[in-house]
Amino acid sequence: MSNGHIFVGELIGTAILILFGAGVCAAVTLNKSKAQGAGWVAIAFGWGLGVLAGAYTAAPLSGGQINPAVTIGFAIEGSTKWEDVPFYFLGQFAGAIIGATLCWLLYLGQFNLNSEKDKAIETLGIFSTRPEINNPVQNLMTEIIATAALMLPILGLVGGDKHVAGIGDAGLPVLLISLLVVGIGLSLGGPTGYAINPARDLGPRLTHALLPIPNKGTSEWSYSWIPVVGPIAGAAIGAAIYNAAF
Repeated sequence: MSNGHIFVGELIGTAILILFGAGVCAAVTLNKSKAQGAGWVAIAFGWGLGVLAGAYTAAPLSGGQINPAVTIGFAIEGSTKWEDVPFYFLGQFAGAIIGATLCWLLYLGQFNLNSEKDKAIETLGIFSTRPEINNPVQNLMTEIIATAALMLPILGLVGGDKHVAGIGDAGLPVLLISLLVVGIGLSLGGPTGYAINPARDLGPRLTHALLPIPNKGTSEWSYSWIPVVGPIAGAAIGAAIYNAAF
């Protein structure tokens, strides 16, 4: 695959992932949304189906990694060439920004209504993760463990396929990994909101800061490094364990 294919595939796939993921968070959170109050199970399935849609779309072009941490994991495992990693990263972060912007446009009416003081809801959590207990060591550990728990099963499903360099051209692996993401959300997502993807958090976080959204809430930039460093470290650990064991 060419660098252009990698960039375009990851851009489109990650944009779809964030559109679904931020979209379900907006649907559950905002006033005048038919899904308001649907809860954590809806969010977990929304993100998992976002992985399904994004990965299926990107797979023919780039392998459908749509996650910089997963890209690092595949590079350590050996399926992705290190010289291709920057093109994956560029597509993933640009796609995350586009997906977050599309979510804002789709829910523009609800975001605008959020300016009413008596009904205002902070919107940062729609776009990025935040911890329930602000403890950097615990939060970092949570993201490392959750992402290692993502990377190891992915490599167990598709590791060693030098032709795919991703989660598959399509088919069963994509579906199973999407269900894996649902499971991580339900089981491991409570402490931090399970970023497990640096692009998923940083791209929408930047977009949220720049868009004219009422009642943004506290920016929490002091936390923003954890959803970047934690997933990368977790994926690296997962890939190292895979290489050592298999």
